[in-house]
Amino acid sequence: MKEIRKKIKYFLLGLLGLIGALLIYGLIEPYIIDVEPQTASIPGLPASWVGQRVAVMGDWQVGMWLGNTPTIRRIVTRLVRERPAAVLIIGDFLYGAGLNAGEEINQSIELVRPLISSGIPTYAVLGNHDYGMKSKNGNPDVQQATKLAQALESVGVQVLENEAVILPSKIQQETPLYLVGVGSHWANNDKPAVALAQVPNTAPRFVMMHNPDTFAKFPASSSPVAVAGHTHGGQIRLPFTPEWSWLTFVEQGQVHADGWIKDYGVPGNQLYVNRGIGFSIVPIRINCLPEVTLFTLQRSPSA
Repeated sequence: MKEIRKKIKYFLLGLLGLIGALLIYGLIEPYIIDVEPQTASIPGLPASWVGQRVAVMGDWQVGMWLGNTPTIRRIVTRLVRERPAAVLIIGDFLYGAGLNAGEEINQSIELVRPLISSGIPTYAVLGNHDYGMKSKNGNPDVQQATKLAQALESVGVQVLENEAVILPSKIQQETPLYLVGVGSHWANNDKPAVALAQVPNTAPRFVMMHNPDTFAKFPASSSPVAVAGHTHGGQIRLPFTPEWSWLTFVEQGQVHADGWIKDYGVPGNQLYVNRGIGFSIVPIRINCLPEVTLFTLQRSPSA
């Protein structure tokens, strides 16, 4: 009996040690940057865009306790050095700014400013936290979202709210590449039809949104390449089982955590979910590195 108690004691001590080591690592991992190279195949992609790179990042969550702003700065510095053709920021600049979002907004502006100063075209959409929403049932703070959008626009970030714009090209006469940006899903402001109405039917396009749930609203072949965030990739995931995270247990329905999401949406559409940089609830990442996705554009063989 004494021997059994001894084994149980050592087992529990080992388990506590393992949990402690995981927690310590969880505080370190957020500072490790994963630059994820991907290929985006777009039908009818203009010749000048073939081989160009588009960077995607999001979910900064500025204002959360022990926020991950040092990693954001390092990623921005790296992108200035890499000089992609465009940078897309897919929402949730803020975390929970409350009554006065001025400090968090100013901090977000300073984080993004080097991209603008270096001349890299930078675009953004807003997420639920930018509207002060930590749950689907919350009331959107439109005033806070508007202040953030105006501040971003004032320094040169183009904020897209159910809009489509032509990405700048060195060749003026060729078919343009459109960037489609959709509003916040939780704020009931995601209207893909409004944005797509601004794009000619056969024109090539790259789509950005915050919440992956918005992707289900896109008609067939209207979104050959789309990017979203929101999930943080699950933030805490079991090793070797990327689909098993805390999201698996707290979210109802299918979870679209990160990477290319198979069998989601309608034919002709593809969605990539970025893991983001910041946190939700706890300032820890385990088996879920902060991500900046670097897409190399190519013309789809089916074009």
